[in-house]
Amino acid sequence: MNEQIDAKSGAVEAYSAPARFFHWLTVALVAIMVPVGLTMNYRGNTLNIWDDVTNHLYSTHKLVGFLLLWVVVVRIGYRLWHGAPPPEPTLEPWQRYGSAVVHYSLYALILIMPILGWLGVSLFPALEVFGAFSLPALAEPDQELSKQVLSAHKAVAFLLIALILGHAGMALFHHFVRKDNVLWRMLTSVGRR
Repeated sequence: MNEQIDAKSGAVEAYSAPARFFHWLTVALVAIMVPVGLTMNYRGNTLNIWDDVTNHLYSTHKLVGFLLLWVVVVRIGYRLWHGAPPPEPTLEPWQRYGSAVVHYSLYALILIMPILGWLGVSLFPALEVFGAFSLPALAEPDQELSKQVLSAHKAVAFLLIALILGHAGMALFHHFVRKDNVLWRMLTSVGRR
C-alpha cells in the first residue's frame, strides 16, 4: 500500500517502500550498464582490443543486463498489482499526461533493451558469462541478424539514456525550482510539506 504524507495543504501520497526499492535498484543497475556498455563497445568495436578486460566488460554487461531484465519484470508486476500513487496534486493536466507518457516509455524501453541484448548475444552466439556459465539461448545462431538486433539494442539504449536524463532533469526541476513533492515521493515516505 502507498504511504500518505500528511500536510496542512492536504495529504500527498508517496510511493511504497517496495516501489522505491525497485526504482532505485533499477537506477543502480542502469548506472552500471551504461558506462560498462559504452566502454566495452569502444574497446572492442572501435579500438579492436579483445583482451581479458574487454571480455570481462562484456560478461559484466550481459550478467547485469540479465539481472536488470528480471528486476524490471518483477517491478512491472508489482506496479500492475499494487498500482502507483496519484500524481502530485500541483501538476497541471498536461504535465500529468507528459509524466505518464515518459513513465510508460521508460518501462517499455527498459524492458525491450535487455531483451534485444539477450536476443543479440543468442544470435551471435556469445552467451558465456565469465567462463562460468552461459545464458540460455533465445534463438539459433545467425550473425547477420545478430548485428541488426544489437544495432537496435544500441539505438534503444541511447534513446533510453536520453529519456532517463530528461526524467531525472525534470525530477530535479520539481525538487529545486518548483519545490513540490514529485521527487520527494520517490525518496522517502516522509514529505516536506
